[in-house]
Amino acid sequence: MRITSALAAAAILTLAAACGGGGGGTQSSSAPNEPVKINFLSLAWQKESVAANKQLVDEWNKANPNIQVTYVQGSWDNVNDQLVTQFAGGTAPDVIHNDSPALSGFASDGYLLDLKDKLPAELKSDIPQPAWDTVTFDDGKGQQGVYGVPFLQESQVIIANKKLLDASGARVPTPDNPWTWDEFSAAAKKMTKGGNFGVAWPMKSPVNKTLNLALNFGGTFFQTADGKTTVKVGPEEREVLQRIHDQLYKDKSADPAALGQGTADPLPAFYKGKFALLPAGVYLRQQVAEQAPQGFEWVTLPAPKGTSAQQGAVSQTLSIAQDSKHADEAMKFIAFFLNGANQAKLAKGDWLLPTSQAAAADPAMTTKENGWDVATASAKNFVVAPFLKVNGFDEWKTKVATPTLQEYFANKITIDQAASKLVEDGNKVLERYQR
Repeated sequence: MRITSALAAAAILTLAAACGGGGGGTQSSSAPNEPVKINFLSLAWQKESVAANKQLVDEWNKANPNIQVTYVQGSWDNVNDQLVTQFAGGTAPDVIHNDSPALSGFASDGYLLDLKDKLPAELKSDIPQPAWDTVTFDDGKGQQGVYGVPFLQESQVIIANKKLLDASGARVPTPDNPWTWDEFSAAAKKMTKGGNFGVAWPMKSPVNKTLNLALNFGGTFFQTADGKTTVKVGPEEREVLQRIHDQLYKDKSADPAALGQGTADPLPAFYKGKFALLPAGVYLRQQVAEQAPQGFEWVTLPAPKGTSAQQGAVSQTLSIAQDSKHADEAMKFIAFFLNGANQAKLAKGDWLLPTSQAAAADPAMTTKENGWDVATASAKNFVVAPFLKVNGFDEWKTKVATPTLQEYFANKITIDQAASKLVEDGNKVLERYQR
């Protein structure tokens, strides 16, 4: 995974040549012999991830004395509010780390640079089209543009207590042969005994998890006709919702204590064997690997499948501010930062999945240790998350979907009532965003 300084320098020169000069970017306005200075807003927060980000910035700066990058630490908690202020004031960073759902609004408002004519061929071809689809949006004038480079993605997996899984006699699923949802429910029932449960569903933030898994049955939750987007909760969307609800209240195989918890909150009970299976994002493996008691054995299993194993893809991204005076130099830095070897480092640091095909083939991404082989294999099931293109999704998620799904999973309303709220209240929200 390490690159010698000489190799790094050679790789950078190659990528810089591939990026080329010109291309419409504003050229450096620095004084002669003064290096171009670029600000890079990073949202990395885990210790390993921050270290990987800073290491790559240092490598770049040593090899490129004429283009110097300043690492600026940001936070996922307030980044979009911060960017709105910076864009309006003309003080936005040159290179911006964010996630793909946030790009749509910034793109249509003219704050982000369209990268489609600036992407080096090597970078463009290394990242599959479904990942590029997550960063392709309307510019607000009817034209499609590419407003970021997608580099990290999250899939849903199941983290399992190996001892309880083996004792249950259930078939151990593999990426090539995952459990069906029926098999998953049957396995959870087998593991429910002696006051302990088969599965735990932490649903404090239920929307992304359930919407992404709903694609297992073709559930999209949104539909567009005649240029107007509305909420849809039909048989396909109800499948996963009903199955989780059944585990809680019909099979009684899901631990009710986990219901109001955040993703990582059930881990202490998991280590004690209070339940056997924990559906979660791939990043949660890091906490299990670092915090599990000595002797605790765990494995990563693929998410269950319905009529397909599809999951919605949302990407972490690097974008360039429309007002950047050094767009070409910023693109050269991005091309280096997100090459295959470096994406593997970043994915390892964040415990997420690289979009780069070269990175996905890195031995660090395919080892059985800590379930990397299963996690990386799950990327083949990614399709563009339908909600990614929905203007107003964030408000629908916060004001309508989150409280409605919390009520449904708490058994306070029926699935019919939940569907009505999601659709009727949701459409009132979306109506305000229709152009």
